[in-house]
Amino acid sequence: MKKTKLSDTVKAEFNSYITLALDNKITDAIVIRTSEVYTAPWVRMKCQFGCPGFGETLCCPPYTPTPDEMRKILDSYTHGILLHIHWTKDYRIVNKFNDMVVDLERIIFLDGYYKAWALGSGPCDRCKSCNIKGTCRNADKARPSMEGCGIDVFQTARAQGLPINVLKNHGLERDIYGLVLVE
Repeated sequence: MKKTKLSDTVKAEFNSYITLALDNKITDAIVIRTSEVYTAPWVRMKCQFGCPGFGETLCCPPYTPTPDEMRKILDSYTHGILLHIHWTKDYRIVNKFNDMVVDLERIIFLDGYYKAWALGSGPCDRCKSCNIKGTCRNADKARPSMEGCGIDVFQTARAQGLPINVLKNHGLERDIYGLVLVE
């Protein structure tokens, strides 16, 4: 799919949120069309057969939307703000990043965008053990990851000209992504 140009009106509408994200040390924050967020069934399989967190939290599959369900959710929005941070060996940065994503969702919601909803990065580790038989104890801050909902983060980021690479080992620097859906 070809990247489409956003109107100046749309850019201006979300500019304060972009500025806020960048002021909070987010490397990149860009407004994208939700039609440019890619989903694929193989992404969920990578969670199931490759991630030790599979089924361990309510923010991971099989408790998260399937790729088909996520596509329907994405299609009920027009825009999202794709957030990127370059991670340099500070393991706390993922939690800080996810907190920033949820904080931005809340700010956008309080500004009248009642459908604002965020997706973070990586498995949730807010609780020592997740209440998978009940409701989330931290529903105000916990959000599923993009990949946990079947979003192809690689294709989505690359389509926007943002960096993301396969890592050869866990100790390498990486690029992590979040998405705030806005309507």
